[in-house]
Amino acid sequence: MVEIIYKALHMTMDVMEIQEIIPHRYPFLLLDRVTDVVQNESLTGYKNVTIGDNVFQGHFPGHPIYPGVMILEGMAQAGGILAFKSMDMTKEEAANKVVYFMSIDKAKFRAPVKPGDRLEYRINVIKQKGAIWVLDGKAFVDDTLVSQAELKAMIVDK
Repeated sequence: MVEIIYKALHMTMDVMEIQEIIPHRYPFLLLDRVTDVVQNESLTGYKNVTIGDNVFQGHFPGHPIYPGVMILEGMAQAGGILAFKSMDMTKEEAANKVVYFMSIDKAKFRAPVKPGDRLEYRINVIKQKGAIWVLDGKAFVDDTLVSQAELKAMIVDK
């Protein structure tokens, strides 16, 4: 009988550690902290949404709403970190890889996200085969589901 053991990292990653894994930078780095990772299983992290975010200059003046596409991108970035952390790569190996998102399906937006909200991402692995990952992404504000999507990604050489 083969037993699969999932390594629970239960770690916190700050924005500097996040930047060691994914290539995104201001203003497109959309994850401030990772609060929990279980390899091959799940990741929880968040972004603090502030009125200082550039997107609010045009979305929408006088009625600031965080764009849904930015919520999906934050989910994708969190999913990329989960995939990298699950693959036990060295920093050098990870530096030569990048995550390409292949599809985003079943996206739903259930409530608006506003400045002052803490957008929590909860990402779960649906399946993984080789370099391909299928992830269930959910975004919450104060435990209220605000968005969800199924994400498919592939880790490739740069």
